[in-house]
Amino acid sequence: MSDTALNAERRAREWAELEAGHRPDLLVIGGGVTGAGIALDAAARGLDVTLIDAHDLAFGTSRWSSKLAHGGLRYLASGNVGIAMRSARERGTLMEVTAPHLVRALPQVVPVHDSVAPKSLIPRVGFFLGDLLRAAAGTSPKTLPRSRTVSARRVAELAPTVRREGLKFGFVNNDGQLVDDARLVIALARTAAGHGAKVLTKVRATGATGSGATLRDDVSGRTIDVRAGAVVNATGVWAGQLADGISVRPSRGTHLVVDAATLGNPTGSLTVPVPGSVNRFCFVLPAQLGRAYIGLTDEASPGPIPDVPEVPEADIVFLLDVINRALAVPLTRDDVVGAFAGLRPLIDAGDGDTADLSREHAIIVGDDGLITVTGGKLTEYRLMAEQAVDGIVARLSGAADARGGAFRDCFTTNLPLVGAPGADDESGRIRRPSSPASASEPLPESLPESLGRRYGAEAEAVVAACALERPLDPVAPGIDVVRAEFAWFVTHEGALDVGDILDRRSRIGLVDADRDAALPAAEEALRLFGR
Repeated sequence: MSDTALNAERRAREWAELEAGHRPDLLVIGGGVTGAGIALDAAARGLDVTLIDAHDLAFGTSRWSSKLAHGGLRYLASGNVGIAMRSARERGTLMEVTAPHLVRALPQVVPVHDSVAPKSLIPRVGFFLGDLLRAAAGTSPKTLPRSRTVSARRVAELAPTVRREGLKFGFVNNDGQLVDDARLVIALARTAAGHGAKVLTKVRATGATGSGATLRDDVSGRTIDVRAGAVVNATGVWAGQLADGISVRPSRGTHLVVDAATLGNPTGSLTVPVPGSVNRFCFVLPAQLGRAYIGLTDEASPGPIPDVPEVPEADIVFLLDVINRALAVPLTRDDVVGAFAGLRPLIDAGDGDTADLSREHAIIVGDDGLITVTGGKLTEYRLMAEQAVDGIVARLSGAADARGGAFRDCFTTNLPLVGAPGADDESGRIRRPSSPASASEPLPESLPESLGRRYGAEAEAVVAACALERPLDPVAPGIDVVRAEFAWFVTHEGALDVGDILDRRSRIGLVDADRDAALPAAEEALRLFGR
C-alpha cells in the first residue's frame, strides 16, 4: 500500500491528471460510506479508481447516523432474517478486522420498572436472539459480550439519570458503536488512496452516463469531461438527480446533542421503547467530546432534498417526550445544545410509513450503463461495495486482460483500514489481526487517550507530523481535540476549509458555541499550509 495522505497538493495533481485526459477504470460519484467503500474495494482489486464528491467526504447522510454498527436485531422483529444476518456478519468484520480502533462494544440497557408485564420481557427475548445472531456470524463474545439481565444498581451505573422509582432490574445487550461515522468514511477513502485511488472533494458531477461524466472543480471553477470504463452513482438520497428513473423516499432521522454531564456521563446506551411500537426505540448514546446523542426519529421527508437537513421542532419534542419517560429528572429544551438530522435513502415502495420500508440496498444499471447503488445500511457498506464491484469487474474484464492480468478477487473482509491493528504500512501485504478485536499498543502517557480512540495505530504519527506549535494543546478550552489533529486533517485527511475541519473530521461544529471557540485554531491550521 502506498501513501494514504490526502491533501491539497495531491488533489491538485490528481485533478491535473484528469484534465490531461486520464481515463479511470471506475469513476465513483459520491464520497459517503457507500462510495468510499466501493472505491476501496475496486482499488484493492487493482482497478484504476477516481472517487469524487461535490462537497466533502461524509458530507451527506454518512455523518448523520446514530454512530452505531448495528447487528440487525430490529429486523428480526419484522421477519427480515436476511438483513439481520448480513448486518451481524458485517458488524463482526468491522469490529474484528476492518476498524477495531473505531468501533467498540456499547452496552444497551433497557430498564424494567414496576411489575414485570409480558411486554416488558420482549426486549430480553430479542436480546437472546441477538446473541444467536452474533454467534451465527462468528463474532467472538470477547468482542461483543453476551446479553444479560442486570440489577437495578447496574442499570443506574450504566445510565446514572435513569428513573429509580419502581426500577426492578434491566436487560443489557451489546452492539457496535463507532467513535464517529465520518471518521470511518475518511479511513475508507484514505485506505483506497493507499491502493492508488484518486480522491477529489469539491468536484461536482453535473451529468453522468455509464461511460463518463462532466465534472466541475468548485475550487478552480474549471469543467472537464472524463471518460471511464464504468461509472457508479453513489449519491444516496440525491441519486435520482443524477440517474433517470431512480426513486428514493428520504426518511429523516433526527438526533439531539446534550452535555454528557447533564445525564451523569453515561457509559451505556439507555434504550426506551417508543410507545405503541414493537421494534422502535429511542436511545441515549454516549459520544465523544463530552457529549451524548439522543435519537432517533423515522419520519418521511418529502419535497426538495437539502444539502444539510433542518431539524423540526416536532422531532425535538418527540425525542424528549420518549426519553423523559425513563429519566428521574426530565430533560428540557434548554438542555439541548445541538441537533442534527440525516436522510436515509430508502427504496421507494409506494405508500406506508418510512419506518416500515425495507432497508435493503439496490444496485441498478440504467439504460445508459450508469450504475446506481443506493438504500441499505451503514453497517452493510462493505457488502454493498463487494456486490457492486463484482459486476463492474465482470464488465471490465477486457481492460484487465489488456493490462496483462485479471483483477483480483474481493478481499475486504481481511483488509484493515488505516489506523487499525494489522493495517499495512508500505509493504503491500494485508494480514488479519492475530486475535479478535486486538487493540493498538498503549499510547505513551504523554499523549491523550482520545487520540487512540480516534486514530488507533496512527495516534503517535498525528503528533509527530504536526507543524503547528503546541501540538498537544486543546483547540479550545474544555474540548479534547488537540491542535495536532487540526494539522493532520489538512496534511493527511484532505481538509480544505474550516467546515471540513470543524463539521466533518472533528464534529466540534455540532455545538455552535464550541465551533466558535475552535474556529481560530482551524483557521490557523489552514493558513500554515497555504489554504
